[in-house]
Amino acid sequence: MMIDKIASVNPLNNLQGNRRVSTPYPVSMGVDEISISEEAKEMLEAQKLTAIARETPDVRMDRIEAVREKLKDPNYFSAATLAATADKILSAYGL
Repeated sequence: MMIDKIASVNPLNNLQGNRRVSTPYPVSMGVDEISISEEAKEMLEAQKLTAIARETPDVRMDRIEAVREKLKDPNYFSAATLAATADKILSAYGL
C-alpha cells in the first residue's frame, strides 16, 4: 500500500499566508553588561602565566653553548676568573 497524501494537507499552506506585521510600539534595545570577579581575573592571569611557563624551555641552550666555548679556551681558568667566580658564588649566598 502506498500513502500519497494524508487528508490533502500540505505543510507549506500554513506558512504561505503568513506575513510580517509591524509592531505598534517601538522596541528598545537594552545594554548588556557583564562583570568579571577579581578571583576570575586572577585565575585567567594564572592560566596565561602557566601557558608561558610551559612554552619556555627549562634550559637556555644559548647560555650553555657560550659557557662550553669559554671552557674550551685554556686561558679561561686564570686566577682572575676563579676569583670572580668565587666572589659571585659567595655574594649569591649573602656572604
